[in-house]
Amino acid sequence: MKDEEMKGVHSPMTLTKIETEEQFNELLQNDTVLFFKHSLTCPVSAEAFEEYQTFIAEHSQLATAYLAVQEARPLSNYIAETFDIKHQSPQAIFFKQGKPTWNDSHWRIKNESLTENLPK
Repeated sequence: MKDEEMKGVHSPMTLTKIETEEQFNELLQNDTVLFFKHSLTCPVSAEAFEEYQTFIAEHSQLATAYLAVQEARPLSNYIAETFDIKHQSPQAIFFKQGKPTWNDSHWRIKNESLTENLPK
């Protein structure tokens, strides 16, 4: 796993970037997970990624990771096929006990929508 330092309005935190099915399946061992698909070249994805960062800064106990679509296309396809979720980027997906409970993409990825759809 690769970690990157997030610096911004919130205190610095570590974000986990994953690239393999094994890493993803390990992540799903957590009860509740937020997973983010990020495009490194899309301005909409950059804005959604900022919303994702804001949300996880406010929910630091939540298991989360992201992938960069350009670097981990096989994993992105695996998630789409395994869970029957149409691939999009940016895309946020909540999982509860290994099953997707909510997903959305593009401009609809906001701190507010993530907060409203956080599995209980």
